[in-house]
Amino acid sequence: MSTSSKDGLYRLLTWLSPSFPVGAYSYSHGIEFAIETGDITNAEDLQDWLSGVLAFGSGRVDAVLFRSSWQAIDAANDELLDWAIETGAVMRPTKEMALENSAQGAAFLETLLNSWPNAGLRQLGERLDRSRRLPAYPVVVGIASALSHINLETALTAYLHAFVSNLVSAGIRLIPLGQTAGQKIISAMEPSVLSVSHAITNDALGHLQTNIGSAAIMVDWSSMKHETQYTRLFRS
Repeated sequence: MSTSSKDGLYRLLTWLSPSFPVGAYSYSHGIEFAIETGDITNAEDLQDWLSGVLAFGSGRVDAVLFRSSWQAIDAANDELLDWAIETGAVMRPTKEMALENSAQGAAFLETLLNSWPNAGLRQLGERLDRSRRLPAYPVVVGIASALSHINLETALTAYLHAFVSNLVSAGIRLIPLGQTAGQKIISAMEPSVLSVSHAITNDALGHLQTNIGSAAIMVDWSSMKHETQYTRLFRS
């Protein structure tokens, strides 16, 4: 996994834990509005929704950005790193998704700089300051994973697992569902997470970059409508 497999595992478990202070618990990714309107009413609906996000929406976009940023660090490719930073800053279809992504990215980077200091991360912070761009969450996690020499597919799988788990947690609170129902969804999503992670890791990077984008229209629409939803528990 890394120069020390135990180090790599420990860092992934820490960085992507619900206790890591990025505020993931406060975002529903449009799920709150979808539940309000009856588009998601039970565990089966939530699983279908998440499968779409992962395969056709921001889950896949995040995976491409993660791969690009990881590979940029691994290959010392400044041009690729600039592409990942710039694309991560603009590849968000709604105001709330942009907030969700940049706020978590900024919190992740700040926490790492204070608790897992690294010269590469400091240089990233300076690069972002010069470009006046906010750090996209998958880009920062991908960079941190590469700087720690954590295997790409392993790190990406962990990231996507955390992505799905956070949204399942939102669904549990909003529908509501029991904890066991939530775990059943996470279990059922395992093949999808592994499939996306493997495909993004092994596909030609140029092809991934050319075809980056979202086709999860209902997810984007729900996110837009959530901006003006009257009663809200979540920030997105």
